[in-house]
Amino acid sequence: MMPNWVVIAKVDDCPPGSSLERVAGDRIVALFNVDGEFHALDGVCPHQGGPLGKGSLVGCIVTCPWHGWQFDVRSGKHQTSQSLVHPGFAVKVEDGTVLIDLGDN
Repeated sequence: MMPNWVVIAKVDDCPPGSSLERVAGDRIVALFNVDGEFHALDGVCPHQGGPLGKGSLVGCIVTCPWHGWQFDVRSGKHQTSQSLVHPGFAVKVEDGTVLIDLGDN
């Protein structure tokens, strides 16, 4: 699978402790900044399609604003059902921009 790096945001768009929602290709992506380190998950909650990028981020845990499902943004692991792992994206920062790898999507 070939990397497909796309710009998702400027570093300043997502300060530490915040999250945002972006569209990249045909995907909705939730971007999170945990203590200066960026993480990206699929932006659609697997429960009923809530917007994870608009959820509240406390430490490394995002809470979906619709029904309260919680995920560790570093690993995508659901907090009460460890076998449920929400898909994420590789992230890198270059020249003040945040990029994610959409792969072959």
